[in-house]
Amino acid sequence: MLITNLKIENFRNYNKLNLNLNNKINIFYGNNAQGKTNIIESIFLCSIGKSFRTSKDKELVKFDKDFFRIEVQYKKSDRDGKIKIEYSDKKHIFINGIKVKKFSELLGKINIVIFTPDDINILKDGPKMRRRFLDIMISQLRPNYIYCLNMYTKTLEQRNAYLKQIKLEHKSEDLLDLWNQKLYEYGEKIYKYRLEFIEKIKEKINDIHKKVTDGNEEIKIEYISDFSSEENFYMQLKQNQKIDIIRGATSKGIHKDDFIVYLNGKNVNTYGSQGQNRTVVLSLKMSELQVIKDEIGENPILLLDDFMSELDKERRKNFLENIGDTQVFVTCTDKIDIENLNSNIYNVIDGEVFLRKDWKSNGKIWTWIQSRANTSLRRPWSCKKKTWYVHWKCIYKRITSLSIRDCRQLCWWGFGWLLYTYRSYNRAREYNNCVR
Repeated sequence: MLITNLKIENFRNYNKLNLNLNNKINIFYGNNAQGKTNIIESIFLCSIGKSFRTSKDKELVKFDKDFFRIEVQYKKSDRDGKIKIEYSDKKHIFINGIKVKKFSELLGKINIVIFTPDDINILKDGPKMRRRFLDIMISQLRPNYIYCLNMYTKTLEQRNAYLKQIKLEHKSEDLLDLWNQKLYEYGEKIYKYRLEFIEKIKEKINDIHKKVTDGNEEIKIEYISDFSSEENFYMQLKQNQKIDIIRGATSKGIHKDDFIVYLNGKNVNTYGSQGQNRTVVLSLKMSELQVIKDEIGENPILLLDDFMSELDKERRKNFLENIGDTQVFVTCTDKIDIENLNSNIYNVIDGEVFLRKDWKSNGKIWTWIQSRANTSLRRPWSCKKKTWYVHWKCIYKRITSLSIRDCRQLCWWGFGWLLYTYRSYNRAREYNNCVR
C-alpha cells in the first residue's frame, strides 16, 4: 500500500500544499510548531475519519477560513483510489469522487499504524487508552466492528439514563432487562472481535519483543473482560443492579474491558521503567503492523510522529532498514540523513514544505526566497518596516536550515544564475550596438 499524492487546503496552518510522495521513506523536519504533525494528522484523518489530536473538526480549519479540504491518492496491489474529505458546516467524505453516507465505508481503504509521543499512555493511563488502541486497529479490518461499537455506546447511554430515572422518578426496574439484552447483543460481537485480535497480537509480540531486547525480556498479554458467557454477564448485571441505580451508571460490560502486559511475569504498568514502557509500546505497534499485514496481504502505512527523537542515529537507521517495504512518514526536529535508503527529506517552515533536493532541479528554494524578497520590496520602507523584517527573517531561517552541502550547491547554482544573467546582458548590449 502506498500514498502517492497528498493535497491540503486551509488545514491547520497550511494554505495550500501539493506533495508527490516517496514510496519508501518521507521525512519532515523543522522547528516546533511549524506544521509537521499536521501532515501526519491529515493522512490519519483520511484513514480513520477522525483526528488523533481533537474530536472537534472545526479546530482543524485554518484561522480566518471557513473550510478545509484534504485529498489523498493511494495505490493498493489490486486497485488505485482517491479519498477526499471536506469540511464547511459539516464533514463530507468522497471515495473515488462518490460521496459516502456512512462513516464505516471509509474504514479499511487506507490502513495505517501510528506512533505518537502520547502512545506511552497506552500503558500509563487507564483502560480507555488500551481499548482505543484495539478499536483503531480492529475498525480498519472489520467494518462491522465500528457499527457494533457505536450501537453499544448508544444503548449504554440509554441504560444509564433509565437508571437515573429509576433513582429519581422511581420507575420500574423490569424494563432494565430490555437494555441488558441489547448490551449483550452488541457487546458479545465486540468481545469476539477483541479476543480474536488479542490472540493474533500474542502470536507476534513475544518474538518481536525478544528481537528488540536481544532476548532479555519475555512479554505476555492478558485480556480482561466481563463477557465470558451470557449467563455470567447477566448475573453480573443483576448483582450490580442496585449499585448501578445509585450511581446512575453501568458498572459491568464491554466498556470496562482491559488488557494487562507482563514483562518477565511482572505487570509493566506497575513495575516497568520508562524505557521498558516505551519498548513495550514499540512492540505493540510493530505487532499491530504485522497483524494488519497478515490480514490484508500487504504492508500498512507507518506514521511516526516525533518517534525518532527517542532513538540514536544507529538505531534510527536499523529501524528504518528493517521495516521492509512499508511506506513511512516521519516527523522530527533535526535533519535525518539516511544513506543508501530511498527517501525524500522535506523541510517544514511555517506551513510551507520544501523538498531538500528540489532546488537542484528547478530552483524551488531560490524561487521562494526571490518571491519573499520581491514581496517586501513592493512595500515602502517608511510605512511597512515590520513587513520587511518578517520576510527577510523568513529568508534567513530558510537559508540557515540548509545543510552545508546544500548551501555549497545553492551558492554554485546562484553563481551560475548570475553568470548566465551577465552573459545574456552582454549579448543583448552587443546586439543593440550592431543594430545601431
